[in-house]
Amino acid sequence: MTKTVLIAAALAFALAGCSDSNKAAADAKAAADKAAAATKEAADKAAAATKEAADKAAAATKEAADKTADAAKSAADSMKAAAPAAPADAAKK
Repeated sequence: MTKTVLIAAALAFALAGCSDSNKAAADAKAAADKAAAATKEAADKAAAATKEAADKAAAATKEAADKTADAAKSAADSMKAAAPAAPADAAKK
């Protein structure tokens, strides 16, 4: 993206030195405008891709946290079910 803008700027300076300065200036401006539009489009696409990736990462993190909580609850329930019941007489001794 930056490379495109620099190329357009170099082209603008090169064309500005031509004998037909009005046409050269118009050509340089058109090239610079085109480069700026391409840069903006690329930046917009990159921003959209970054947001999409962040949203997917957040969803995956929430899903993993939910599964971890469910597994912990299940393990606790299993431990409670597997623990032998203490006889009432043993508690008194």
